[in-house]
Amino acid sequence: MSNSTARNFMDRAVIVTGAGSGIGRATAVAFAESGAHVLGVGRRRNALEETAGAHSGIAVLPLDIREEGAAERVVGTAVEMWGRLDVLVNNAGAAAMMPLSETDRSVINNLFDLNVTAPSVLARAALPHLRDSGGSIVNVSSTYGHRPLPGGAHYAATKSALEQLTRSWALELASTGVRVNAIAPGPTETDVLAAAGLPEDTIDEIHSAERERIPVGRLGDPQDVADWILRLADPRDTHITGQILTIDGGLELV
Repeated sequence: MSNSTARNFMDRAVIVTGAGSGIGRATAVAFAESGAHVLGVGRRRNALEETAGAHSGIAVLPLDIREEGAAERVVGTAVEMWGRLDVLVNNAGAAAMMPLSETDRSVINNLFDLNVTAPSVLARAALPHLRDSGGSIVNVSSTYGHRPLPGGAHYAATKSALEQLTRSWALELASTGVRVNAIAPGPTETDVLAAAGLPEDTIDEIHSAERERIPVGRLGDPQDVADWILRLADPRDTHITGQILTIDGGLELV
């Protein structure tokens, strides 16, 4: 029995952003396999439909979570469909490699808009329903949220901000029964580098270099991360809040 099927989210309602691929898709499927009703959110309709095709418990909503009113629409859709909301997984995000010498204001603004502002506004919209259900928020950070990333400082800064939001919200909401935690994956087999506009040969070079640096000798798998997201969201684990769990094959140790 897999970790996901061992956990019982029967009839609980879950929102997963960035559900069209990678960690988001694996997380949506894992929650659905555990009995949850899942709303997968993302910008790419075709990719979301592929995610939905993996399990009948997944509904999808194609939109850009950065748009005005998007957070209310996402939360409203889930609550209208299932009458409740138990878990918000803030997974959608973007990366950008941008040395200081090439710093561009619009790239910085776009990174913070998607990686910091949008999850914040979604959390605000979800909060009344999470209070009612005693639910939780799981933010998806990165190992580079707490270690330097030369040439990618602004991406790392957005993830550092998300980790600080996680800790602060956890303290702020502890008395309400809402838990807030974060997962910080290391280099993982996803399409995030391609989405950042890097050519395939460059991506191959980066992945090869990362494998050499990671003590366990491989990139992460989206399922590795999804299983831990479910663990942190498990309603039985009521004493875990404000934690940042790094899943990077030991990379942060070197």
